[in-house]
Amino acid sequence: MNWSDMKFFDNGDALTEARGFFCSGVHCDVKGKRDGKLDLGIIYSKKPCSVAGVFTTNDVRAAPVRYCEALIKDEKFACHAIIANSGNANACTGRQGELDTKKMASEVARHFNIHSKEVLVCSTGRIGEPLPMSRITAGIRDAADDIIKEYDGAAAFQEAILTSDTCTKSCSVRIKASSGEITIGGVVKGAGMIEPNMATMLSFLTTDISASNHELQSILAIAVNQSFNRITIDGDMSTNDSVLMMANGNSGIELKNESKKFQDAFAHGVETICAALAKKCVSDGEKVTKFIKLKVDGAETEEGAQKVARCIANSLLVKTSWYGSDPNWGRIIDAAGYAKVGMDFAKVDLNYNEVPALKKGEPIVGNKSRWKEIVSGKNFTITLNLNQGKGTGEIWTNDLSEEYVNFNKSE
Repeated sequence: MNWSDMKFFDNGDALTEARGFFCSGVHCDVKGKRDGKLDLGIIYSKKPCSVAGVFTTNDVRAAPVRYCEALIKDEKFACHAIIANSGNANACTGRQGELDTKKMASEVARHFNIHSKEVLVCSTGRIGEPLPMSRITAGIRDAADDIIKEYDGAAAFQEAILTSDTCTKSCSVRIKASSGEITIGGVVKGAGMIEPNMATMLSFLTTDISASNHELQSILAIAVNQSFNRITIDGDMSTNDSVLMMANGNSGIELKNESKKFQDAFAHGVETICAALAKKCVSDGEKVTKFIKLKVDGAETEEGAQKVARCIANSLLVKTSWYGSDPNWGRIIDAAGYAKVGMDFAKVDLNYNEVPALKKGEPIVGNKSRWKEIVSGKNFTITLNLNQGKGTGEIWTNDLSEEYVNFNKSE
């Protein structure tokens, strides 16, 4: 399908590109370091928003995740604001963590004269420590004041949600409709503890289209599965991962009243945003130097293809060989084998970019110098064809350096 009616914009304010949304980001010293880092932000819409959300599949889910999940289960749920803090995950904090989550929502609601159940809450950071609620409360006051004064706080919000990230990550799309134009904006944070099935990652999307919770949820779930669930940095899955999407209808355009072509374009727009943000997460992974697209074709099932791709992408031996620019296909095959999908090595083809490394299990040794050149680059694709069926899978991942170990040996 031709997506000529859609324009993509990399970086920028993103969340406030969609009409009717306001953002802020402030320093409230969540970690008590007095370093001036922005660490609390709010997204706000005067009009109530329909909402969709996808959350971590970790059995241990943080208090804010459980709080948001409970609210979003109601298909009639409407939201005015999202409050997010970095520096403290409010995870594994027991009953107090639940009370603190509700307190954050009620404080935001008080400043905007809305109901506390119209506020979603997200946290990211260190696990197992209580929130410093006196400082959080003061930060909410300051962040709300900035929005009430209509300060341009989109960039500040992006900074406020970062943890080990080295940069902010955002993008937006605009799509022409029969009677105007709609915008979708998105931001993400996350550079570690990221593995398929939602990992420590927070992503927020805003749009000025009018759509039901059910419509948004269906579209977002597919988009997340095709993007955020295809990335892995270090194989760890967080307690706090959340992707939230708000739609306030400020464009005056209703999704259900538009053509099938436009509805498909809107879904594609959400997928485009999620895919771009997911790739930004991998590229900004903790102390990574390379971005790798890993494709598995010819599996008996799609589930099998994804399993093989994940085993390869999460192999420490594979990832360290990429860091060393070593085209070690043996490690790739070993990792694919322990996926236990019935792989027959005598049927396997393997390419670095378009250059064959294996053909029906036989090394193409004449290409060895070209493999090395490819793996020495910052971006490359590895394609493994099992030649056993029609199942395909794809993962976006990175290398693993000694700097990663040094960075994560203490917090």
